[in-house]
Amino acid sequence: MPEPQLVPLREPQLGPSWLAPLRPEFEAPYMQDLRAFLVEEKKMATILPAGPDIFTAFNLTPLDQVRVVILGQDPYIRPGQAHGLCFSVRPGTPVPPSLQNIYKELRDDLGLAIPRHGDLSAWARQGVLLLNAVLTVREGVSFSHAGHGWERFTDRAIAIVAEQQPAVVFLLWGRPAAEKLDRIPALSGSAHLVLRSAHPSPMSAARGFFGNRHFSRTNAWLAERGQAPIDWRV
Repeated sequence: MPEPQLVPLREPQLGPSWLAPLRPEFEAPYMQDLRAFLVEEKKMATILPAGPDIFTAFNLTPLDQVRVVILGQDPYIRPGQAHGLCFSVRPGTPVPPSLQNIYKELRDDLGLAIPRHGDLSAWARQGVLLLNAVLTVREGVSFSHAGHGWERFTDRAIAIVAEQQPAVVFLLWGRPAAEKLDRIPALSGSAHLVLRSAHPSPMSAARGFFGNRHFSRTNAWLAERGQAPIDWRV
């Protein structure tokens, strides 16, 4: 039988600005354990997103350009949806319900027309790091890769942003995202703005996501510090 395709978790999959600060994570035992877990998973099921897309958030948003971090939970579980940016789907893919709710909040908060596609790459290229707390998932099974090491990796990535960037807005949507606040001391620094709310999922959006005004609050805070606002149109 042919050898199973290894899930890429090595340094070349990461953007160059992230490589040096995150290199110790790739060399840590927990990351090797995570890689072994993903190799076994791949023998039994499809892993989403595809291997080359796992680190898309880092590749589209260099560390020295991060101004906003939107933190989700884990990738979409349906084929053709996840491509490495939290909440985003490529053009031509139906807009998932959580992203539909994000668009509704954008409309209500900023008066923007609801887009016809779900590709959020334009946000990423403006310095919005679109990161999930867990970077992979088994097709069809939400949270199936939670607790295997991704949380530690993304904890460190967020801490690096908080430590190295002077003033960043952190948008924590949902419980797994909000838990980062307790685990990462650098997030509580006075230089940053941390906004929390319910997840935009249809199961929770009405319990605190709708009306959070995170988009206008982000831009107002950036403007107060002499930074250009995010153009939230996609």
